[in-house]
Parts: sequence; C-alpha cells; structure tokens
Amino acid sequence: MTAAAPPSGRLPGVLRLGAHRAVFEVRMFFRERDAIVFIFAYPVIMLAIFSTVFGQDGGRVGPSPGIPYAQYFLPGMVATGVMLSSFQSVALMIAAERDEGALKRLRSTPLPASAYFLGKVGQVLVVSIAQTALLLMLAATAFDVPMPSSASAWAVFAWVFVLGTATGTVCGVAFSSVPRSGRSASAVVTPIVLVLQFISGVFFVFNDLPTWMQQVASVFPLKWMAQGMRSVFLPAGAESFEVSGSWQHGATAAVLGAWLVSGLVVGVRTFRWRRRDDG
Repeated sequence: MTAAAPPSGRLPGVLRLGAHRAVFEVRMFFRERDAIVFIFAYPVIMLAIFSTVFGQDGGRVGPSPGIPYAQYFLPGMVATGVMLSSFQSVALMIAAERDEGALKRLRSTPLPASAYFLGKVGQVLVVSIAQTALLLMLAATAFDVPMPSSASAWAVFAWVFVLGTATGTVCGVAFSSVPRSGRSASAVVTPIVLVLQFISGVFFVFNDLPTWMQQVASVFPLKWMAQGMRSVFLPAGAESFEVSGSWQHGATAAVLGAWLVSGLVVGVRTFRWRRRDDG
C-alpha cells in the first residue's frame, strides 16, 4: 500500500508514506485472527495462571509482608507482551512476506524501504499499546494489582516501553533473515522467545534462578525490560529483592540501546527482500 501521489507526480514524504503503511500493516495484522488471539491472550492467560497457582493461600514474594504474586508477575508479563508484539511478530511476518514474494513485489514499487520499516514500527506500537492496556486493566480489576500513582513511575514505564518496543522491532527485522523459509520461521523464533521468558524472570522470581542462568539472561533485552517494569509496578523498597540490590535503570537503558544499535547494523547488512532460492 502506498499513499496517492500528488498531482506533480512526486511521491509524498517518507513520514507520510510510513504513516500510510502503518495503517495498512495494522489492518493486515487484525485480519490474522490466530496472531491476534496469541499475542493478546497469551500474557493475560499466563498472568492469570501463575497468579492463581503461586498465589494460593495468600502466597507472596520476598520477605514479610512480601509482594502478591500477581503484582510481581505483572511486569514480566508486560515485558514478554512487548517481546511477542515486536520481536516475534515482526520476525514471523517478514519471513512469511518474503516467502510469499510480497517483499520482492514491494521492492519493485516506488515505496522507499524506510517507509516500509516505519510501517512495521507503527504497527508494533499500536498493537503493543493495545495489548499492554488490556493486560493492565485485567491486573487492576481481576487481581487488584495497584497501578503506579506518580508521574516519575509512569515516565520510567514510558521510556522502558518505547525503548523495549523499538529494540524488539529492530531485532525482529534483523532476525527475520535467519529462518530459511516462512514455514520454518515459527520453529526457529518461538523456542528462542520461550527460553528467554524462562530465564529472564518472567515466569519465576529472578533471584531464585541459578546464578549461571541469571548471567545468561543478563545478556539479552527481555531480562532488562522485565526488571525495568518491576521498578514501575512493585512497591518502594522492592529493589532490595533484585540481584544487584537496585533497579539499574542506567544498565537497562544501556543494554536495550546496545541491542537496538546492533539490530540496526545487522539488519542493514543482512536484510533480504527475496527468498534464498530466488537469487
């Protein structure tokens, strides 16, 4: 989809084309019912399951009085939702579009490549915001999880969310060239996402994981997104539960920023518009 060319025959600006492409991408996403159900329902269902199972008989995390399990798990579910909406979704969609020849056809049109990628970013932002809003609403209404009450906490939420979404999207674009075909993409991408969830403090209390697992998780963005979100939704003093004893906002920004830059570099160098067997 491209914006209509003005009477002069010149194409609109890249930002306008990107906005038009984002609208098209959002429409295409919401036509994929399987993707909608998985991306929107997965974090919600996992929050409900883990909060119910671990929260039986008033179970809590940390020293007395502790933190209710629903409140502790919510940040990890927000982070994993961002990862599903950005990294996993983008990697799978681009691999499928390449396999179907859609990227090859798109490349032959006047649409700039930058507008195509801006469209993907716009689509991810819309989906991530909608998914996160749904998850927070469920947590607040069904599990009585208190929402942040200060502007500073919401400011931290905003930059972790935006930086995490941008990083996941860029890494998804870069990783989309790894699967050999669209059919094999899910088998390549999904296990990576699942493993990262298990070692990054999404399903378990991060401090309870083996030290070597914590060290491996610290290399990847999901651990830092989850930790950044914990600093927003957990009560004051909960940072003492972290391995470092602090929220490490500087380290969170640095790691996410490093992956963002690395994803851009790798994506520029390796992105393919054609299938491997198409030259």
